[in-house]
Amino acid sequence: MSNPRPGRRIKTLMAAVAVAAATLASALPADATPTRPTREPLTDVRIATHFDVSAGQLPENLALLPDGTAAVTFAASRQVAEVSPQGATRVLATLPAPADGGVDTPALGFPLATGIARTSDGTLYVLYATGTADLTGLWRLRPGRSPQRIAALPADGLPNGLALDERGKRLYITDSVLGTVWTVPVTGGTPTAWSTAPELAPTGFLGVNGAKVHDGALWVTNLDRGTLLRIPIRPGNRAGTPQVKASDLVGIDDFAFTGHGDDILATLNTPNTVVHIRSDGSRTTVLDTADGLQNPSSVALRGKEVYVLSAAYATATDPNLLRARLRGAK
Repeated sequence: MSNPRPGRRIKTLMAAVAVAAATLASALPADATPTRPTREPLTDVRIATHFDVSAGQLPENLALLPDGTAAVTFAASRQVAEVSPQGATRVLATLPAPADGGVDTPALGFPLATGIARTSDGTLYVLYATGTADLTGLWRLRPGRSPQRIAALPADGLPNGLALDERGKRLYITDSVLGTVWTVPVTGGTPTAWSTAPELAPTGFLGVNGAKVHDGALWVTNLDRGTLLRIPIRPGNRAGTPQVKASDLVGIDDFAFTGHGDDILATLNTPNTVVHIRSDGSRTTVLDTADGLQNPSSVALRGKEVYVLSAAYATATDPNLLRARLRGAK
């Protein structure tokens, strides 16, 4: 089968995610409509960059460079790009298209670039899901070089979130369909199933999703279950028992630590909000559609600077990069 035209592929993407968005929205309790955000502790909220939805620039995940540049994956176009501090977008690489167009990609039916991480030497690591054994896996992109797959992952899974433990020279990969966290050295090789705890499994669409290494543990989200989990990293890189740190977070996708203990900012994809979750589990909505959010998919912090991606999967209107400042950040 020949590869579908970009426009057809993007329409397929929108249809698949719109169905998922409707499914998740139906799970919202009647009183779950968020109140207008206080924005505290965020200030100077603005949209820094608008992306081109017609070109498949639906931003899925980001990693920040020291100068404030954002490295971004575009799901539908299978691309890795950089967004400068001034808002200019430059495509770094396009991952190869599967021969069958990615029609067997689990849960979605199209190939997509997902998680991204960056090491201090400038190397980018990107996850790619295609439903094919020859392309699904972890890819490495070094400055000035073509992308190279360095670890194969199951074609019947959906590698999604990517967390870097640079001190341990190891990456953690969440598989949202297989309900598994994989681990692999930054040099690549055969992944190891690090955790298959039942708390990671999906309940209908996508399970374990976002991932961050923090304070001796891997923290992850589960989109279907609306949970934030902490998995201790035991000696010998063994996984401990997942602990639920927050729940009732319908549509939770990605998150980032604010620098104040275990406080985080989290993107809730379907409700179109960003919430501030404190160490005690309480939360406040700090951003919503009035700020320009459209299916927020990822959040990252560098110092006081906050970056939020809106993928616009269901709205198909204005994928963008929103920026803000975090009051009181270290």
